[in-house]
Amino acid sequence: MTRIVGSVIHSDKEYVCVMQLHAPVEEERLREVLNEFEGVIYQRPPLRSSVKRALRKKRVYKIELLEYTGKYALLHIWSEAGTYMRKICWDVGLVLGTGAHMRELRRIRTGPFTEERGLVRMQDIAYALIRYRDEGKEDLLRKYVLPGEYSVCHLPKVVVRDSAVESIVNGAMLAVPGIAMLHEGIEKGDTVALLTLKGELIGLARAEMSSEEILSAERGIAFKPRRVIMEPGLYPRMWKAKGGS
Repeated sequence: MTRIVGSVIHSDKEYVCVMQLHAPVEEERLREVLNEFEGVIYQRPPLRSSVKRALRKKRVYKIELLEYTGKYALLHIWSEAGTYMRKICWDVGLVLGTGAHMRELRRIRTGPFTEERGLVRMQDIAYALIRYRDEGKEDLLRKYVLPGEYSVCHLPKVVVRDSAVESIVNGAMLAVPGIAMLHEGIEKGDTVALLTLKGELIGLARAEMSSEEILSAERGIAFKPRRVIMEPGLYPRMWKAKGGS
């Protein structure tokens, strides 16, 4: 499953953030400035960052002011991956004219994983393993270790016919006749999850056609696999090797 972990790392994220203002402002004024940071923003990564400090565009889907004391503002932020929360706090302070910095930060969602479902601490995993080894109880392991298919819940899905699965596993592209079902609204270039009729994850693919084009076409390459995780040999091979029987 490490082959497709990028689909989670580069997915949308949500945070709860504490921003400390260097001087108090009216709450209404703070809300007005926060609203200005929703949508597409320009952001230069901070000095201490792991990426090149080039100006880039990022999308902030929502900034909600949860609490405000005049000095501290508790924010709920939903943004595109790669958006720096501490830079948002710094820039908000510049617009307000008071200055501000990020005091605390907690990530509450990454892609399909939330605090309520899927996010656990390493200590929880360690305890679950000890409980299984010492007591033979696997309830916590089953609770914490989720099927790999859960990691692509946030992606559009394409269901592949059994006759095409083995070809994809062996490196072939997915043509229109091999598609059983798919999500609406897929655009060319989108990343999708390829699933079998049983719901097993085959891998990730890039759309070469939109869903509308696929539904109206009888042939053509629809998806190009990017990451394949299913092992070969699980489904019957519907094609013959050159020179084979």
